Amino acid sequence: MAKVKYYYDPDTLSYRKIEPKKSKKYRNIALFVLGAALFGFLGLLFLLNTNLINTPKELSLSREVQNYELQFDILNKKMEQIEQVLANIEERDNNIYRLYFEANPIPEEQRRAGFGGVNRYKSLEGFNNSEIIINVSRRLDIIQKQMVIQSKSLDEIAKLAEEKEKLLAAIPAIQPVRNEDLIRMASGFGWRTDPFTKFRKMHKGMDFTAPRGTPIYATGDGTVTRADNKSSGYGKHIRIDHGFGYLSLYAHLSKYNVSRGQKVKRGDLIGFVGNTGRSEAPHLHYEVWKDGEKINPINFYYGSLTAEEFENMLKFANQENQSLD
Repeated sequence: MAKVKYYYDPDTLSYRKIEPKKSKKYRNIALFVLGAALFGFLGLLFLLNTNLINTPKELSLSREVQNYELQFDILNKKMEQIEQVLANIEERDNNIYRLYFEANPIPEEQRRAGFGGVNRYKSLEGFNNSEIIINVSRRLDIIQKQMVIQSKSLDEIAKLAEEKEKLLAAIPAIQPVRNEDLIRMASGFGWRTDPFTKFRKMHKGMDFTAPRGTPIYATGDGTVTRADNKSSGYGKHIRIDHGFGYLSLYAHLSKYNVSRGQKVKRGDLIGFVGNTGRSEAPHLHYEVWKDGEKINPINFYYGSLTAEEFENMLKFANQENQSLD
């Protein structure tokens, strides 16, 4: 209720009620309405710029942002797991696979290298969460690059493994005549007395004494390059090219079981012991060549002899006796 005001009237010697002017009354009402409207507008602005009240669209956008943030967190965790798996594969690749196949490890800086030059992420700048988006994009690019490098490395390892398998199958690794068929191991690699001239001569192979017609076996996978008697001193002989610089030669045969150009596997029957060419008695003269140089065959019998058998062969091979060719 409005407060009533009075004034003293000296003429009547009494108090009279002050009647407000209508214009002032209207002005006060207008000021009140204007103040209320201004206060309401300012209040609305305040509420719109705070999180106290959100429109349905803002609430929807807020939920979307929260969902994206959750997805980014999940993506980050997945990337961490991928990075851990990749790191484990890379470690095994460098320290096991590449080491085993004698390949140089891939340098860490090559695996972790970024992308220089043009800014690849310029289009992602200028947003509220640009830093997060750019960081995730960069990590994904690096992971993708690491996977490409690792994939190429594994392709190389697979090729090396295939070559290694071929090499292991190709190396002359067994005795060309079975132990049960041998009379004795007559002469080894080294200086020996020539049976015809009686002078010391370098004997660049091993002689296996066996009866005429004893089977002779290929000591490794390869291709027969010669099966003839056109090489001086060897008589009927066979040469097998094993690849990787290895060649094996089988001399003084009685007959062949293979022909030139034929592919053979380790253990295949290729011929029979004889006494052709420059030979004193039936035996097999066996040679191993590496890159055109004749080397000691005794180092290549790991595929068919026990430790005791190899020790006995080594003892006989080292005796400086007379060779048979």
